[in-house]
Amino acid sequence: MTAYTQVSANKYKTWLIMLIFAFFITFAVYVFTFALGFQGPSALGFSGIALIIAGIMNFFSYYYSDKMVMAISQAKQIQIKDNPTLFRTVENLCIASGLPMPKIYIINDSAPNAFATGRDPKHAAIAFTKGILDKLTKLELEGVTAHELSHVGNYDTRMMTIVSILVGTIALAADFFLRISFYSGRNREERGSNQLMMIIGVLMAILAPIVATLIQLAISRKREFLADASGVLLTRNPDGLASALLKISHDKEPLEAANKATAHLYIINPLKNRKDAIGWFAKLFNTHPPIEERIRVLHQMQ
Repeated sequence: MTAYTQVSANKYKTWLIMLIFAFFITFAVYVFTFALGFQGPSALGFSGIALIIAGIMNFFSYYYSDKMVMAISQAKQIQIKDNPTLFRTVENLCIASGLPMPKIYIINDSAPNAFATGRDPKHAAIAFTKGILDKLTKLELEGVTAHELSHVGNYDTRMMTIVSILVGTIALAADFFLRISFYSGRNREERGSNQLMMIIGVLMAILAPIVATLIQLAISRKREFLADASGVLLTRNPDGLASALLKISHDKEPLEAANKATAHLYIINPLKNRKDAIGWFAKLFNTHPPIEERIRVLHQMQ
């Protein structure tokens, strides 16, 4: 897949994901209200409200998801006076790629990692952890920066960031239904509807892996290989990125600011060293290809 086809595919998938989200929320609310005894026009009325809410969520996800992700990640924007060397590195690669200068953020965490976000190149931002700035060499940091800028140029960031917010919303909705199912219906008259709500809550929890599968389909592993390759075209130095990937993957410090909704944004899975790291089953839905495979491909680009 070329960079041009990747851009077109990402734009299409972004709108598809937003439509799926609107349908999912509307359908879930309809079933939930039906279980509570609301039927006919009442259930449809609640579903209409849910559709409006989903539309509002899509709007905010499209225009403000980058700010939300930065806030969730505890990232703070910096200016050129705060780190002139980093700004020069990013600026030089922007000139080489023809991209506008993104906003630069720092995550005060010693674990090395980085990610890019933004709905388009004009509204892009790149977040670096303090650890990646301290532990990587200049050439390694250039490789990582070029990789993230490639995500910006390929419009990966728009899709990945919106997915983070929408999936987080779905997770909250699933938790809401589960809590209602367990804490409501304490008297005999309410038990019937409580059982129905419990079934709905459990079903929504079961849907979580399906949502993860949709994410995997929307955010193909090929995007990482393409970003690696595009980044190397900017730096002309595959060893820099390969060395950075190896160093980051071998680092044992957990990235506390990351969570499962934003993990796919990072250059390397940030949850691997956490106590709540995803297990073997969740790895089936991992959107990052194996580091060894990425490094092998980079070495073949010599």
